[in-house]
Amino acid sequence: MSRQIVVLISLVLPLVSVRLSLADEAIGVFEQSNDVGQVGHPGAASYDASQATYTVSGSGANMWFAEDGLHYVWKKMSGDVSLAADVELLGEGGDPHRKACLLIRQSLDHDSAYADAALHGDGLTSLQYREAQGEPTREIQANASKPRRLRIEKIGAYVSMSIAAEGESLKPAGGTFRLKLKDPFYVGLAVCAHNNARLEKAAFSNVEIVAETAGDGEPVLESTLETVAISSGDRRVVYHTRDHIEAPNWSRDGESLLFNQGGGIYRLPVAGGTPTQVNTGRAVRNNNDHGLAPDGNLLAISDQTDGPSRIFVVDAQGGEPRRVTPLAPSYWHSWSPDGKTLAYCAERDGNFDVYTIPVDGGEERRLTTAEGLDDGPDYAPDGTIYFNSVRSGQMRIWKMNADGGEQRQVTSDEYNDWFPHPSPDGKWLVFLSYEQDVTGHPENKDVMLRLMPLAGGEVRVLAKLFGGQGTINVPSWSPDSRSVAFVSYRLVRPRE
Repeated sequence: MSRQIVVLISLVLPLVSVRLSLADEAIGVFEQSNDVGQVGHPGAASYDASQATYTVSGSGANMWFAEDGLHYVWKKMSGDVSLAADVELLGEGGDPHRKACLLIRQSLDHDSAYADAALHGDGLTSLQYREAQGEPTREIQANASKPRRLRIEKIGAYVSMSIAAEGESLKPAGGTFRLKLKDPFYVGLAVCAHNNARLEKAAFSNVEIVAETAGDGEPVLESTLETVAISSGDRRVVYHTRDHIEAPNWSRDGESLLFNQGGGIYRLPVAGGTPTQVNTGRAVRNNNDHGLAPDGNLLAISDQTDGPSRIFVVDAQGGEPRRVTPLAPSYWHSWSPDGKTLAYCAERDGNFDVYTIPVDGGEERRLTTAEGLDDGPDYAPDGTIYFNSVRSGQMRIWKMNADGGEQRQVTSDEYNDWFPHPSPDGKWLVFLSYEQDVTGHPENKDVMLRLMPLAGGEVRVLAKLFGGQGTINVPSWSPDSRSVAFVSYRLVRPRE
């Protein structure tokens, strides 16, 4: 028994001594500093008032999965906050994934809910988060490397990150997520070595920590084109803008994404860059219902230049469009696997239903006749059509044969589900989910992208975001079925 007591004391005392040594010692604007989780070496934090710089050293194996190891200098805050700093990892030879972070944390527990703006040793910069205690960590990777300055903001239930290169002003990195923290929580600076045998160091200068208050100005919409890996749920920012963009499609070679903006269709490399407009001829009022043929040679568009929306096809590289649907309104949603047929939603005699039509033209075929809205048809590789329908009293995902036969319900939980998209390999179904009390598919709502096996099974959340209309209206799977593209949004009051 005595040997067990001695071992316990030897393990606990080093951690307690680190906590107590700084318990009554403020560090600049922060209250205290301590190690969080298991660390191989005690960390430390100091403040040089003459240089307005905090130096933080930390050990720890990682800040990831369901637990963290790091050193943290912090203060308690409540409400809406932002923390900004110039960040520099010091020294050479550390792990490429060592991290210097601006960290908001619910508690000092090793598995606490948290969000951070993290600069890695290899330059990767990401917004990392653990939604609840003990859950896995996720991230939204910025489309930039080695920024000089970072800012993390918690406004309401949403957290976001801004970045800036040397000499530039902070700009949103794109991508937000919901993180519900209870007041008070911890805000501060952290270092994790990503190698528990090492002690790494970072400098944080020009630190600004602000208790944010809501302004009186009109909020501005920001759009972020993102991808999410279905294996991990990790997200990556492709493009961020204050223009309103919608409905990404992935090119068949996996190299670019298409989206609509202001009536035009734009192409953007998946790696990021500057969008270029696709020539759609006289069709200049394209909406968010568009997509590429299976061979990638044609682009289906839904245009309302001459009145209610009609479906056209145009060369994928640009050209003059050819009209396919004589009747309006018609909103394209999918190509058949053989590229010969288009599936779409159309209003006829006051009712919205699912229709198909040969891509070369001809008579349309009505596949659904239920009262209420049937929308969002998308072909699976085997020719089955998935769609959303409100016929049960709540918006659910349904499926049917290519001729409209054997219509059966797929989802049945408490959410309103829209826009189902089967993966190219026929294994998965991704769709958009609203809360139960939301009617229709409006914009600017708390929504989820959810994923389920096409063969049936558990539904899981792929991403939580602010969005809805425009997020994932049309097929947006990568050709290898590993990732999904989508658009998230943010309403923000500009800083003065």
